[in-house]
Amino acid sequence: MRAAGTAAVSPIFYLGEFAEGMLNGALMKKDIQDLTLDELRTELEGWGEPAYRAMQIFEWIYKKGARSFDAMTDLPKSLREELEDHFRLSSLELAEGLRSADGTQKYLFRLADGAFIETVLIPSGTRRTLCLSTQVGCKFGCVFCASGREGFKRNLSSSEIVGQILFRSDASNVRLSNFVLMGMGEPLDNFENVVRAVRIMNAREGLDIGARRITISTVGIVPAVKELARLGLQVNLSLSLHATTEALRSRLLPVNRKYPLAEVVRASAEYAGATGRMITVEYILISRLNDTAADAGRLAAIAKRLRAKINLIPYSPGCGPEWEASSRDRTDAFLRCLQEKGVSVTVRLSKGADIRAACGQLAGKRAVSPG
Repeated sequence: MRAAGTAAVSPIFYLGEFAEGMLNGALMKKDIQDLTLDELRTELEGWGEPAYRAMQIFEWIYKKGARSFDAMTDLPKSLREELEDHFRLSSLELAEGLRSADGTQKYLFRLADGAFIETVLIPSGTRRTLCLSTQVGCKFGCVFCASGREGFKRNLSSSEIVGQILFRSDASNVRLSNFVLMGMGEPLDNFENVVRAVRIMNAREGLDIGARRITISTVGIVPAVKELARLGLQVNLSLSLHATTEALRSRLLPVNRKYPLAEVVRASAEYAGATGRMITVEYILISRLNDTAADAGRLAAIAKRLRAKINLIPYSPGCGPEWEASSRDRTDAFLRCLQEKGVSVTVRLSKGADIRAACGQLAGKRAVSPG
């Protein structure tokens, strides 16, 4: 078992979509973890292999933790050699592991192109939630979020998304209860790879994670929300709202200029209607900016339309210099206003602030210089 902060695990060799072609002059092999079960089954059938071989391979990778094709001992040697010729089986490299005083753990992974991503394990009672990144950087520039400050680098492959779970599963016997795609990046801007990763997570022969334990967060990419509803994956949807007027939301989340609040709410309502899944509205409280009684009234109206629950999130001081978190009194008043209107609401405890793992703080940077 690997523990956070120990020596790096075996390196990943994926250079991202921009360098899918060549590595040191040699043609790169596709990572087998970028295939869904159906895609792998189709590939193997093209080789003349029976369909059940795909299920065996999936179980070796995602249930038995095999990190080489040679370890898949119930496969014929000829098939193992064929797999080795056509695919690779990679794992993420841990650059740094940090543990907060409150038990939150942050993992910094170095990708083969030198980029870094961060993954966070958040304990809360009996729940163990793993917060996954989906991009290197982010292109949407939300003013309170560190992930996009240095711009967008690239999408993560599905193997890099799922690899964050596989690393954690290898590193500890602690059972993970929930999985949220809320780390670095906008998941629905990396739609194809995120959907493929969710299918692998959800597959019984794969990670066997129930769809209701998976949450996809979005700032409101309207076409992608509609397409996600059409696919019927039954995952939870978390809407990063943070403002209740078009003007303020455009100031805080520039994407609102392309996908206005009214359209985002309408698409989210359609998602809830099509899937039957409850929407969660994420709302960062910023003192005297979005925490008035009027804001609470508008937020309650949106939540009722979506039949959503609300997560109020304390503003993290490290996310930007111009604002401060709402005081306890203002937070309590905002909370009471929502409750009086019959809305389901919780105040999320801010965890991992001492290791910069709180909401909005993930930036993919080393806390210490490489030795």
